[in-house]
Amino acid sequence: MLVLAHISDLHLDGSPRATERAERVRDRLWELPGRVDAVLVTGDIADNATEPEYEEAARLLGLRDGDAPFPVLTCPGNHDNRAPYRKALLGRPGAEGPVNSAHVFDDGAVLMCDSSIPGSDEGELDEETYDWIETTLDELDDGLPALLAFHHPPVPLHHPLPDSYPLRHPDRLAGLLERRPGIAGLITGHAHTAAATSFAGRPLVVGPGVTWTLRLPWEGERAADRDAPPGLAFHVLDDAGRLTSHFRVVR
Repeated sequence: MLVLAHISDLHLDGSPRATERAERVRDRLWELPGRVDAVLVTGDIADNATEPEYEEAARLLGLRDGDAPFPVLTCPGNHDNRAPYRKALLGRPGAEGPVNSAHVFDDGAVLMCDSSIPGSDEGELDEETYDWIETTLDELDDGLPALLAFHHPPVPLHHPLPDSYPLRHPDRLAGLLERRPGIAGLITGHAHTAAATSFAGRPLVVGPGVTWTLRLPWEGERAADRDAPPGLAFHVLDDAGRLTSHFRVVR
């Protein structure tokens, strides 16, 4: 059984509010009494994509000092910028190509995929990323299930704000899933709302936002509920390859 915690859309901008909300969620995760195999952070880690914002994120998430009690896995969102992300968050040389990383556990693999498009709020898994996904899946042990995590959901979420900036060419992702039965599910962010649906016959989970929560059209006119507490999710990938998700708020 693979147990993953999931946060998204920290939008760290140097403000006390953004820092406090991120620290509140971080503290909840760090103090968990039970086993978690990793934490996934599905994009929009920084708000303006500056190096100081990523340096703060690295400090908060324990990426520099090894302070985290479990691995912290990240991928970029539309507010992120690849070069400073690599340099200040990951401590690697700055580069402009997609930021993809694979993490193999005893009971499953997690592929953190870059769906960001430089200069655009829309998303896309580009040719390099698809080639990387295919190669990575080929190298996994037979029967080991995999989860794909990235920022932009590939389906409409029935709100004009996130639906204005979707993942482009979802049909190509659907084709990948059809060819690859070992992909057990998809984990995304971007929409600032906890949601569960399906895509191409696989479970699709959208993680809640840390910085603010999306107010759906039938909940009122304002899209951003800045007073709602930050959220997090827990995903369990069991021995049958079934993905189960639980959502929490952090007060």
